[in-house]
Amino acid sequence: MLEQNKFKTKKQQQAWNKTFAGRYYNNMVKRPFLFFGLPFLTTIYVASVYFAEFTAYRYEIQDGKVKALSEEEALNLDKNRRRVDMKEEFYRLQQLGKQDDWEQVRVPRMKGESDNVF
Repeated sequence: MLEQNKFKTKKQQQAWNKTFAGRYYNNMVKRPFLFFGLPFLTTIYVASVYFAEFTAYRYEIQDGKVKALSEEEALNLDKNRRRVDMKEEFYRLQQLGKQDDWEQVRVPRMKGESDNVF
């Protein structure tokens, strides 16, 4: 099938060194930050700036779809609402009276269920 030579002859190595990839590889071995690290960091920075603008634009569109309502506008949306006055609500709640007239009723147990009486 496809066989690759791991070791190149001198002639093949000289031919490869004349190509762009060969020259770039040799420079990268001599100065790795300049030929590998710096392009990598530049790519990361440019991508982050681009995606920040893209995301900001996306959220601007979403904000345009949502309309913020003031508190008064929100109250006026429901026409069946009654006006609320604090004094009226206070007196209305006082008229309800005490809720102490209830009686505790025991729920009947199912067959075979213990009464948990000690």
